[in-house]
Amino acid sequence: MIAVELVVVVAAILVGARLGGIAIGFAGGLGVLVLALLGVSPGAMPLDVISIIMSVIAAIAAMQVAGGMDYLVDLADRLLRRNPRHLTFLAPMVTYLMTFMAGTGHTAFSTLPVITEVAKENNIRPARPLSVAVVASQMAITASPISAAVVFFATAMEPRGVDYLQLLAVLVPSTFLACMATAAIMTGVDRLRGTGPLSTHPEYQRRWAAGEVSVVGRQDRELKPGARRSVLIFLVGLVAVMGYATAISDTVGLVAEPVMARDAAIIAFMLATAAVIVLACKVPTDAILGAPTFRAGMSASICVLGVAWLGTTFVSAHEEQIMAVAGDLLAAHPWTLAVVLACASALLYSQAATTKALMPTALAIGVAPLTAVASFAAVSALFVLPTYPTLLAAVQMDDTGTTRIGRFVFNHPFLVPGTLNIAIAVTLGFLIGSVVL
Repeated sequence: MIAVELVVVVAAILVGARLGGIAIGFAGGLGVLVLALLGVSPGAMPLDVISIIMSVIAAIAAMQVAGGMDYLVDLADRLLRRNPRHLTFLAPMVTYLMTFMAGTGHTAFSTLPVITEVAKENNIRPARPLSVAVVASQMAITASPISAAVVFFATAMEPRGVDYLQLLAVLVPSTFLACMATAAIMTGVDRLRGTGPLSTHPEYQRRWAAGEVSVVGRQDRELKPGARRSVLIFLVGLVAVMGYATAISDTVGLVAEPVMARDAAIIAFMLATAAVIVLACKVPTDAILGAPTFRAGMSASICVLGVAWLGTTFVSAHEEQIMAVAGDLLAAHPWTLAVVLACASALLYSQAATTKALMPTALAIGVAPLTAVASFAAVSALFVLPTYPTLLAAVQMDDTGTTRIGRFVFNHPFLVPGTLNIAIAVTLGFLIGSVVL
């Protein structure tokens, strides 16, 4: 029976992937319904994860409507244009930091057009900076102090003796250094192969001759009066979240009996941040509902609800069998947890959903805290199938034709840097974690 149920799970995920967008969540709910008809009791719904995502997205959308996102993109534009020779390093740095601050990779949408234009203006193939930048935006989710995946994982790790601060002390340097190392390696490979200059690419030459490539140049953005103020308020909210989480951690112990748990505190702080932005920047609340970040975030919430619920339903129904099969393997080869997480995230399309569905079982099997923390970066393998929104956006925005999805689906420019990034991050996670934990 377990084989039939596994087929249902995989089929639902594949249907969702084919339909794309919010339909991934719809298909997850359909899978739960089919499993229930087969006699499987539905698992716990990931309402805690979804609540965090929704509250963070509300604050970001308020900041976007206030003009804060335009202000951040303008800063990124200035930085990239002043240092075009280092675009392959600066592009992932920008997307990483924006995701780290916001807790969602959807912030990358705003910077991808800038990366593309700077690359074209300086005879750089956009495929390289775009690919490492998209991967970096996904990796940063596993280091962001307010991302749903990190918050849930921190809660799961606390009973194992790893608190919030220790977790970030491992995840932040390991993922960021992995992004920079990947950029360096891919730059070196391009130089050795002589594939860096845009002018040498055959497809670009064809499109340029046909007049299909445009060079827009720097766009002057008219910032709203409250743009800078909204960013400052959001940053204050982020610092408040980190400060509270630090104060209630066992390591610091400033607050022995906190009034609010970390999850509730993050939700309250982010909603409060959104309220302050609306008041201080005179943001029309109706406009927040139509903000691109809000729509993308709410779509992501439905996707997490469906696929995480589907994954939890299947795993919880067969936890004993999974523990019996996987326990010895993980004990002998701890690194295989990273492989399992990477494969699962490639199908579930969400770091939070993968963490929610698999990490509790992995910890129940007896996976060592160091192994769990070091392998956590592998939940960012959303680049394997070329269907993730930011990946598709990068392909569509590159009118030079260098960022393409091949005939065999998996031969796309995001796979190698993404896989390399995760491998380096997991390795660094083991090294740094052995010192910190």
